[in-house]
Amino acid sequence: MPIIPLLGAVAVLTALPLLWWAVSGTRTTPAAARNLSAGRAAFTDLHEAVLSHSARDRAVAPAIDRLARRARRLTPNGMFESLERRVLLAGVPEAWPMERVLATKLLLGGLGAALSVFSIINAPGIGRLLIGFLGTAFGWFVPDILLYNAAQKRQLEIQRALPDTLDQMTISVEAGLAFEAAMARAGRSGSGCLNEELQRTMQDVQVGLSRSEALRRLMERTEVEELRHFVLAVIQAESYGVPVARVLRIQASELRMKRREQAEEKAMKLPVKILFPLLFCIMPTIFLVLLGPAVIRIVDTLGR
Repeated sequence: MPIIPLLGAVAVLTALPLLWWAVSGTRTTPAAARNLSAGRAAFTDLHEAVLSHSARDRAVAPAIDRLARRARRLTPNGMFESLERRVLLAGVPEAWPMERVLATKLLLGGLGAALSVFSIINAPGIGRLLIGFLGTAFGWFVPDILLYNAAQKRQLEIQRALPDTLDQMTISVEAGLAFEAAMARAGRSGSGCLNEELQRTMQDVQVGLSRSEALRRLMERTEVEELRHFVLAVIQAESYGVPVARVLRIQASELRMKRREQAEEKAMKLPVKILFPLLFCIMPTIFLVLLGPAVIRIVDTLGR
């Protein structure tokens, strides 16, 4: 590819983040906006009311909504439901709502297609066509990959924090607190993903949902098998009248035992994982250092 079109493409890619920053920035800082609006009457002019909002609210947000609608039409129902499930497992981050994910998929896919067309025009060929197709597909699926990675990390964090949280809830219930109070206390005691889910479950209970329904929603928002077993055990205990403290004690003991077994399993897998670097990286180097001079001397002697 010639250097001038390549530099042009790099310049365009560099200018896009700067354009986004310039367009989406707020017009004034919150403190300055409060100072400027102090003592003023309410807006009576629609034009001034519209201009009072930032460029993000007036231009960027409607553009993202239009892109999201177009991306929704291009996305099959099964893929859309899978993406929605992945967003839910990732914790539904405020910075990445569903509309922004779909708009990002369309933007990255369109950018990859545009660069592919530009590359094929400059140097036509089957290889460039294949690379362009792969680049477009990669740009389209980049948000899916990032969301999948975030969801996996979040589920792993919940799995690691669950045994200690259950121990804390068991101690609280045995000390005389109710199950909801123990769950609320465990949710407020930290700032991890599991604490956020417990707080959200208590919010569901406060708005009127039953404890069983709130726990089922907690189970639907995660894919941790241990948390699923805990929720089902609590629901069954509530149905059959089994004391919750006994259920919590048994679940905490089983989780501690399972965590120890997982640690032992990882320790047993360690020699197998070390075997491949040992055979393909360390042993060849040792053989080269030890036998290399002897091989060179034998070849030199035979050559004479």
